[in-house]
Amino acid sequence: MMLPATTHAYLMRSAESLSEAVAARDVATRYACAHVSALRAAAALLAARARPEPRRRRPQRNAWVLLADVAPEMAEWARFFASGAAKRAAAEAGSHRAVTEREADDLVRDADRFLAVVEQSLGLTPHVAVGERLAGRAAG
Repeated sequence: MMLPATTHAYLMRSAESLSEAVAARDVATRYACAHVSALRAAAALLAARARPEPRRRRPQRNAWVLLADVAPEMAEWARFFASGAAKRAAAEAGSHRAVTEREADDLVRDADRFLAVVEQSLGLTPHVAVGERLAGRAAG
C-alpha cells in the first residue's frame, strides 16, 4: 500500500520526539517528549487510514478518540495514552511533580513500543527499539 507523505513525516517526527525523550535529563521533558512521540505515531496512522467526514456530522474529537474509531485494534493504546494527556500538559507547563522518573522511563518504553506497532500496522519495518539502542550503546 502506498502511504501518504504526511504519514512518513509524522513517523519521522515521532522518532525524533522519542530520541529527544531518551536524551532528556529532565523527567518532565522526558515524559512530555515520549507522549508527543506517541501522539505523532497516532497521527501517522490517522493520516494513512482516516477518511474525511462532513464537518456537521460530528463534534471535534481528539487524536486518541479518532485513533480508536479508525483503528479499533489500537483502542487500548489510545485509552492508555489519552489517560496520560493531563500529566503531559502539567509536565509541559513546568511542573516538576507531575510525573516521577519511573513514569517517564516507562512512558518512553511504551511510546517506543507503540511506534513499532504503528509501523508494523502500516506494513513498514519497525525502527530499532530504544531498549536495543541503549543496550547496544552500553555494550559498545
